Amino acid sequence: MKVAVAFGLCIGLLSISVGDRGLPAVFKARRQAAAIAREIGALRATNAALRARVLALRDDPRAIEAVARETLGLARRGEIVIVRPASASVGAGPSTDR
Repeated sequence: MKVAVAFGLCIGLLSISVGDRGLPAVFKARRQAAAIAREIGALRATNAALRARVLALRDDPRAIEAVARETLGLARRGEIVIVRPASASVGAGPSTDR
């Protein structure tokens, strides 16, 4: 009788420690849940920032103007726009490429 109980206990412990639903799988699931929770937190922060930007673009004329200037290259009437080549760096001498 004691042998049967000991054997059953060994089988039970073995099934807990290995397999698809054993302790390693539980630890792996906990690590995955923690990683997903961190990702959700980052996504919530990104969503909050995007909501704030949407509200600004909806209501704030300065935000609308900034986007128009940056992305569309727009300027106000009477402003002088100076365009610098993208490859030029500040303080660089004249280019010798011809």
